[in-house]
Amino acid sequence: MLQEPSPQQYELEMVTMEQLVPQNHLVRKIDKAIDFEFIRDEVAHLYCKDNGRPPVDPVRLFKIILLGYLFGIKSERQLVKEIEVNVAYRWFLRMSLTEKVIHASTLSQNRIRRFNGTDVFERIFINIVEQAMAKGLVAGQELFTDSTHLKANANKNKHTNKVTKVRASAYLDMLDEDVALDREKEGKKPLKERASEPKTKNTKTSTTDPESGFMTRDNKPQGFFYLDHRTVDGQHGIILDTHVTAGNINDSQPYVKRLDYTLEQFNLNPIAVGLDAGYFTAPVAESLERRNILGVFGYRRPSRTKNAFKKKHFIYNEERDNYRCPNGQELIYKTTSRDAYREYHSDPKECAFCPMRDDCTQSKNMKKVITRHIYTDAVNRANQMRLSPYGKKTYRRRSETVERSFADAKQHHGHRYARFRGLSKVQMQCWLAAAAQNIKKIALVVSYLRKIGLNMSQIRQIMVSRYQFKRWALPNFA
Repeated sequence: MLQEPSPQQYELEMVTMEQLVPQNHLVRKIDKAIDFEFIRDEVAHLYCKDNGRPPVDPVRLFKIILLGYLFGIKSERQLVKEIEVNVAYRWFLRMSLTEKVIHASTLSQNRIRRFNGTDVFERIFINIVEQAMAKGLVAGQELFTDSTHLKANANKNKHTNKVTKVRASAYLDMLDEDVALDREKEGKKPLKERASEPKTKNTKTSTTDPESGFMTRDNKPQGFFYLDHRTVDGQHGIILDTHVTAGNINDSQPYVKRLDYTLEQFNLNPIAVGLDAGYFTAPVAESLERRNILGVFGYRRPSRTKNAFKKKHFIYNEERDNYRCPNGQELIYKTTSRDAYREYHSDPKECAFCPMRDDCTQSKNMKKVITRHIYTDAVNRANQMRLSPYGKKTYRRRSETVERSFADAKQHHGHRYARFRGLSKVQMQCWLAAAAQNIKKIALVVSYLRKIGLNMSQIRQIMVSRYQFKRWALPNFA
């Protein structure tokens, strides 16, 4: 017991790499489930075939990068040090025990010079999703979208006020067209064309990372952030899209455009999408209906007013197309504004002697105006869907899919902070983090199903049939 152990550092043992890596290690599961050879074709055009020094094998190079995201190693220098001593990492990279690991600058210089400004990282992400689809792990019937903030690599106290152009609405063309049709139907003159010069405003801009945005949201930290907008599949939470914007961009702005991109890229035809209240706007609800997709939104509280009588106290008559106030007066249609709101005005002569006027309006001209968006019908149907059994069940799935995806990314894949500065570089980080999460998800699911004795054809058949929804089972108004 008190005997000193004999030194064993220089003893020779006959072992293989295969013996040194545990059979249930994650890298083994990934190696069985994922084919990385496609990377060679994706980057072939970025290498010279007959000139220059021999390059690092691109498959190994990207596997090294993905190892950092898989195991939450944020520093490239630290990643190289981990590979030097970690036998499992060497086994995964097809390296011997004595082979020298590449220098950390090889990773950074390839990222900065060779791959910068290309779509290589996006293509790698897309191929991983396609491998998941080939294994039956993507149903494409229900999609869930949300955003999370990544703290920018910038001090929130180092900023300047900069005059910037006001971002135009993503649905501006659709709104203008429908407003023109609505005014024409009501016999109103067409509105003048919008000013060619966009509006400007003073914006707080970081001097360190100008492409980040100063975020001010309820129950969120203040500072310079980026937003990662993710869309995941409802079956296993496979990430189908990740899109980065500045932290001061509203969630609903890029949504429909990214949804169209995802559906076209992977040839999907979803029945429903689950979104939180930040996406619940009239243009989004209308856009989903035009695509024959059910929108399941979170509850959005109406804006508050000082008046005791709210909009809900005014009853809309669909046949007569007017509102009736609590005192019985009819508010008739007057015009449709450029912002796509139909305006209903009261008669000031009747309001002047109304005993409820103080609770109804504080207007000096003694007139009450109620607005109704031209897409209100789509909003009402979305609210009906939210309150239906199917809507409640679908919305609960958000916490198990997209919210869990963000939680896993922040806890295990270094997704709390932006590792780089600049929108394109943060987008690259999000592509790689999402690819790493998909790789891990595919490996774990396939490994488990193989463990219980299922082959790939059986896995695919079970996964596809598991989420075969029938439209006749949905609510009648769907």
